[in-house]
Amino acid sequence: MTDATTPENQPVYSIEKIYVKDLSLEVPNAPQIFLEREAPQVDVQLHHVSSKVDEGVFQTELTLTITAKIGEKTMFLVEANQAGIFAIRNVPEADLDPVLGISNPNILYPYVRETVSDAIVRAGFPPVLLNPVNFEALYQAQKQHDSQQAVVDPAAAQLVTH
Repeated sequence: MTDATTPENQPVYSIEKIYVKDLSLEVPNAPQIFLEREAPQVDVQLHHVSSKVDEGVFQTELTLTITAKIGEKTMFLVEANQAGIFAIRNVPEADLDPVLGISNPNILYPYVRETVSDAIVRAGFPPVLLNPVNFEALYQAQKQHDSQQAVVDPAAAQLVTH
């Protein structure tokens, strides 16, 4: 007879693999864009998604898109999709969502930040220094948004549940 304290029922959380799933770099206005002296406007977009790969195995993808423009001219556009495979077992269902939405992106963010910075430098531009991201605050904000949507339109909320 086993109970919750036996080793086979202990929570398991391990990183199985971290890899670049997709990387795209565009410098559409080269070489003329390198002659510009004006500071660009930089737009940063961040998105993550998790999916079940196998029993107790999940993939989280963190996509970072950075666009730098001077006026209407794009200096560069870089998009990196950093992914990780995580073994997560014996974790209560209520605790799984925060692990996928907070812990996994926290692990992947330094990798995607380095991937993007390296691509920008290799393209001939100064590095873009990205600030840390509070994935817990983003997660809480998304949960609050989702619960407000459920109150406004319960039928629509059922369509987007995982």
